[in-house]
Amino acid sequence: MSSSRDLLQTLVAFDTTSRESNLHLIGFVRDYLARFDVPCELTYNETRSKANLFATLGPAHVPGIVLSGHTDVVPVDGQPWTVPPFELSERNGKLYGRGTADMKGYIACVLALVPALVDVNLRVPVHIALSYDEEVGCLGVRSLLAELEQRPVKPMLCIIGEPTELKPVLGHKGKLAMRCDVHGQACHSAYAPQGVNAIEYAAELIGELGRIGQRLKAPALHDDRFDPPFSTVQTGVISGGNALNIVPADCRFDFEIRALPTQDPNEVAQALKTYAEQQLVPRMRAVSEHSDIRFSELSAYPGLATDAHSEAAGLIAAFCGSRDFTTVAFGTEGGLFDAAGIPTVVCGPGSMEQGHKPDEFVSVEQLEQCDEMLHRMLASITAP
Repeated sequence: MSSSRDLLQTLVAFDTTSRESNLHLIGFVRDYLARFDVPCELTYNETRSKANLFATLGPAHVPGIVLSGHTDVVPVDGQPWTVPPFELSERNGKLYGRGTADMKGYIACVLALVPALVDVNLRVPVHIALSYDEEVGCLGVRSLLAELEQRPVKPMLCIIGEPTELKPVLGHKGKLAMRCDVHGQACHSAYAPQGVNAIEYAAELIGELGRIGQRLKAPALHDDRFDPPFSTVQTGVISGGNALNIVPADCRFDFEIRALPTQDPNEVAQALKTYAEQQLVPRMRAVSEHSDIRFSELSAYPGLATDAHSEAAGLIAAFCGSRDFTTVAFGTEGGLFDAAGIPTVVCGPGSMEQGHKPDEFVSVEQLEQCDEMLHRMLASITAP
């Protein structure tokens, strides 16, 4: 039987950066499961360059537990790594490599549990769900969930193994990422009033976005379980213009809304669109009728807010030995599972303090504790 450390070594060696295929990793997991006579289903993207994997161990006709993780990792480009990012390195009780914390460590622990899962009589099934392209907008899991929603029996719990230091997490914010394209009219800068300066109008939009963000900080909108306790907006990328002596005809910027689970980020986007349509576009078209402001969605996923008194919360508390429920600032696929009618929690080894950084690591101790958590889960669903 392979240990979680051995499996992590294999998983890290697959370069599954989101821009690359994950099929080599998925093929390894499929073949690994086949050794234990566990069949699995693959759902592919349109080009068949990536796939989700879903496998069921135990009786499929009753609600079970999903152990879910994403297979893609973020790039290492430009980061000052002191160890090879796609080789597992061990030093002072820490296992280094891209994805060790986010989140191949959890996947390794899940796979290490498979021999024990097939060796007992399970009262309820355990499902293994691996997705692609989580890091670029939770893209792959959507087709996996579309398949699950067609089934007559839905799981009673999903455990998303994002790194939480094995603390039970019941909530995170949702996200909406948007792009705004401002099209004006170019002219010589000496005759600036004859043009429509796309950069300046983009700046007005960004300023309005900041004012919307300030309104979201109102104490009445706070949820103190989160840090920060309010929804946030920010502009992350902007580009436009060709030369200082040309009034720029085009400007583009990307912004995001990180919304509390009880708030709809689309309301922020709609408020900015209304401001553009009512306040800016008429002024722009008074100079050039071809001026316009266009918005497009880049990615989105819902927030998560699992009830602390729910069955799902009780189960994860029993598995990890703590009812010290918390929230995280980063997003996960958990909101999508929850929206599909599958109660969801987030709990996994490692810390997001190491995620996405050079020399990413998970401690050996955290892997061992995750193994213990999963074995407690196993003990609770094993028939006598």
